Amino acid sequence: MKGENRSLSAQSRERGSQDAAAEAREVLELLEVLWERGREAVSPSPVSASQLKVLYCLERDEGMNLRTLGQTLGSAASSVSRLCDRLQALGFLERSPSPVSRRELELHLTRQGRDYLRDLRHRREEALTATVAAMTPRARAALTEGLRGFRNAAEGAHPELGLSGGGQVESSA
Repeated sequence: MKGENRSLSAQSRERGSQDAAAEAREVLELLEVLWERGREAVSPSPVSASQLKVLYCLERDEGMNLRTLGQTLGSAASSVSRLCDRLQALGFLERSPSPVSRRELELHLTRQGRDYLRDLRHRREEALTATVAAMTPRARAALTEGLRGFRNAAEGAHPELGLSGGGQVESSA
């Protein structure tokens, strides 16, 4: 009987995790639609999703080189180099010689790149704020708690993404 209860408990936890993951997937798909609206509103020629990932990585780890950026993104160096070429042409990124190695270049966001990210975040937060404001205070508090728990789990499961230390959320139920 004890072994059976443990098995049912494990199945229940797994089912609960699967249900939560399915719910999160649906919410993420909705967020993607909202995110795209924000990206399109910031610029008539918005950067691609891959280029946006580069901007986020450089913002988090200013001065990284192409090899490190490729590892972070899980992409080939040639692909990352082309992404950076496009971002440099837009004026969002600049390359500079590394003080450590003459053979390497450091990647830095330009003021225009930082401004783009700031404006993008502002538009996206406006869309999210309107949606969250429509929730009950209890639902907002539960959302905040759940998102903190998810972020903590993601930080532990994926330290290579450099998620720790950012985006502290204040509870404002």
